[in-house]
Amino acid sequence: MARYIGPACKLCRREGEKLFLKGERCFTPKCAFERRSYAPGEHGRASQSRGERVSDYSRQLRAKQKARRLYGILERQFRRYFSVALRKRGLTGLNLLQTLELRLDNVVFRMGLAENRAQARQLVTHGHFLVNGRRTDIPSMLLRPGDKISVREGSRSRPFFKELADFAEKRNCALWLDRDLSTLSGRVLRLPERAEIDGNLSEQLIVEYYSR
Repeated sequence: MARYIGPACKLCRREGEKLFLKGERCFTPKCAFERRSYAPGEHGRASQSRGERVSDYSRQLRAKQKARRLYGILERQFRRYFSVALRKRGLTGLNLLQTLELRLDNVVFRMGLAENRAQARQLVTHGHFLVNGRRTDIPSMLLRPGDKISVREGSRSRPFFKELADFAEKRNCALWLDRDLSTLSGRVLRLPERAEIDGNLSEQLIVEYYSR
C-alpha cells in the first residue's frame, strides 16, 4: 500500500496554505508554515518575492495536488477516482469530491474519531474498525449511505479508545454522518453536499487538468 512518508509541513508550504495535515499541531506556533510560509526548496523564498505570473496549467496542477495531499492519496489512485467520477451521472467535480469523502479513513476523520486523516488511516490499517459488523483494514474502502462504522470490541480496552469519547466530543461531526459516542459508532446518512466539503478545493480546475 503506497503512501507519502515525507514531511507533512512541506506539503502545506508548497501549496501556500495550511492543509491541517497534523491536526492540533497546525493550530500552535510549532507549525512550520507559521515560520516558513514560502515554498520549500532552494528557490522557494525567491519565487515568492518575484510574484511570477501563474499560468492556467499551474493553477490546475496546484488544485489537483492540493486535493491529493489533503486526502493523502497518490497520483495513480487519484486518477482512478477521477475516472470513476467521470462515468457517473451529474457534475464530475462534485462526484470526485463525494468519492473522496466516502473513503473509510476520511469518514473516521469526519466523525471526529481521529485527529487527522493520517491517524485515521493508521487506525483503520491496524484493524480497529468494523464496517457493517465486519472487520476491515482498507483505508480506501468506499462507503455508501446506510453503512455503519464502529470501533471493534477488542480495541475498546486500549488507552487510546478509552479516551476517544472525550476527545471526539470536542470535535464536530459532519452533517452527512451520524455519530454515537456512547458506543463509538456512526453511520453514513447520505452523500455530502458541496457546501459540506472543504471550500478551498477547486474541483473545476481538477476537471480541467485531467481534460487537457
